[in-house]
Amino acid sequence: MSQLIKYFNGILSRERTIAQPEFNRWFVPPAALCIHLCIGMAYGFSVFWLPLTKSIGITASVPYPAGMTFIQKLFSTQYDWDKPMLGWMYTLFFVFLGSSAALFGRWLEQAGPRKAGFIATLCWCGGLAISSFGVYIHQLWLLWLGAGVIGGVGLGLGYISPVSTLIKWFPDKRGMATGMAIMGFGGGAMIGSPLADMLMKYYSTPTSVAVWETFLALAGIYFVFMMIGTFAYRVPPEGWKPKNWNPPESKIANTMITQGHVHVDHAWKTPQFWLLWMMLCLNVSAGIGVIGMASPMLQEVFAGRLLGLEKEFDNLSKEELGKIAAYAAGFTGLLSLFNIGGRFFWASLSDIIGRKATYHIFFILGFVLYALVPYAGKIGSIIIFALIFCVILTMYGGAFATIPAYLADMFGTKMVGAIHGRLLTAWSAAGILGPVLVNYINESQIQAGIPKSHAYDTTMYILASLLLGGMVCNFLLKPVNAKWFLVESATMQTSPINKTSISNISAIPNETATDKNKWLLLGSFWLLVGLPILWGLWKTLNQSMFIFKP
Repeated sequence: MSQLIKYFNGILSRERTIAQPEFNRWFVPPAALCIHLCIGMAYGFSVFWLPLTKSIGITASVPYPAGMTFIQKLFSTQYDWDKPMLGWMYTLFFVFLGSSAALFGRWLEQAGPRKAGFIATLCWCGGLAISSFGVYIHQLWLLWLGAGVIGGVGLGLGYISPVSTLIKWFPDKRGMATGMAIMGFGGGAMIGSPLADMLMKYYSTPTSVAVWETFLALAGIYFVFMMIGTFAYRVPPEGWKPKNWNPPESKIANTMITQGHVHVDHAWKTPQFWLLWMMLCLNVSAGIGVIGMASPMLQEVFAGRLLGLEKEFDNLSKEELGKIAAYAAGFTGLLSLFNIGGRFFWASLSDIIGRKATYHIFFILGFVLYALVPYAGKIGSIIIFALIFCVILTMYGGAFATIPAYLADMFGTKMVGAIHGRLLTAWSAAGILGPVLVNYINESQIQAGIPKSHAYDTTMYILASLLLGGMVCNFLLKPVNAKWFLVESATMQTSPINKTSISNISAIPNETATDKNKWLLLGSFWLLVGLPILWGLWKTLNQSMFIFKP
């Protein structure tokens, strides 16, 4: 056993991932996508909620008896789980994603992305396997422990390891590089949701809703993809830079791109860190709120108008409700596409106009669009309503993709993975704040007698005000004080690398192959991640066309 551990420590060490001079940096983005496309399925877990509410009754739910306590529900094997109990999985996902990223971010810089990716794979896939067993024996706490807690740790490690690596490989295109990886996290549900639906239909029997079988199948598929990404990771040698590229010289004293590096233990002491934390938290709180209410809002605001009928939501028949639910499903799929596209578009644009200007657009344009949503509902324009939400979702995804590059600009690239990990606690906070704001405000409006078609107006205005707070934080951002920079002689303690030993590290196959084989290998790697993305895109577009049909 000790020899096995020693072997894995060797092949997973940071030193073994240092690239040879001939290495093509474009191998790294598909490696990152292999990880992010798998863990991004966290966004698509709602596909399991309805089947899991019938895992005992199969054709109909077996509800909890009146007066059953929370603990009794948690350990019950005789009654079906309800959606609120299952919905806690999302909270666990994002709380443990943020907390594990913050806790292990510094370790990531020391251990390297391969070891982090390996552990992320074991946690995410192992968590799915534990959840599968939990469904099989009908124990909800095992789902929470497996996918929620253990899987959440895998989400955190898997999320930050590609980002940290790509920033080091693409100092000339930081936004574009992180946008590619984080686009994969947004795209995970686009692929995973229809795949899970197909698997559940394939494994379904008269005695099983096929969720536990699907969890196991996904764990196996994701394990293969994530391991490919893990072992394809490479980090650049110390001092590496792209050919014919030099860092832009600082000609302006207040430039927002630093030439120094800040240690993770010092970064959180700066006002810049907390301003960025608040910006991310407020933007994501508003975005999560919109994502959570987009589908019910479309149905309740437009109701019969989606079918060409002048009927309020409460007056629709069961058949009519089913039809508008199909429209809402297509609308949700359309939003996911814009969420994904926005991650790449805005992050790439930030390389041109700067991170601060990009975030100003997020907050100013976002404020206007949030405030216009009630107006779109009042005039009855479904197209305007959909376009507003689509643009909002591009900026929600864009904020996630741009923030790592913003951090690298402010604090340098040496420990950006660790700093990014700590900043992601803002996501954990937003995962609680956003849904709570939306759910409680909407419920209070309905209880006050406001019609469902207008019950979201106040919510949208409050979410818009959050963006004003983010805009103020972005305006206050100034370059980091030079006193926080590491001096040249300081040791980063990221990983003591003996530069003379770099040439002794075994080369990966493409480093010794002919140029033709190199490009063939690179093309095959991109095809490996590209085909699932194209398949998910086709499935989502096919579903979203419902919204445009009469």
